[in-house]
Amino acid sequence: MKITPDTGWKKLPQGGVILEAGNAEQYITGSWRTFRPIRDEQKCTNCLLCWIHCPDSSIIVENAKIVGIDYDHCKGCGICAEVCPPRIKAITMVEERKTDDLK
Repeated sequence: MKITPDTGWKKLPQGGVILEAGNAEQYITGSWRTFRPIRDEQKCTNCLLCWIHCPDSSIIVENAKIVGIDYDHCKGCGICAEVCPPRIKAITMVEERKTDDLK
């Protein structure tokens, strides 16, 4: 099929099929991020805004408290750091290559 600027969306070929919805947990998808969220446990108030907004469900919560970040699935988008209340700022984004010093 030749696609031109006048081709409507209904005539476009199907681009992909999701055979198993919700299977992202089976695959490690965080290996290509360039920034990593680092959480300061001392500053964190466990407001859970980061958990609510994380598109990859990478904020690990147990008993209504944040216990960590699932770096296998975190893509480093920075939403968690952006929604962390400004007066708290418990999450900062650090260049991935610089996090080797933090381990």
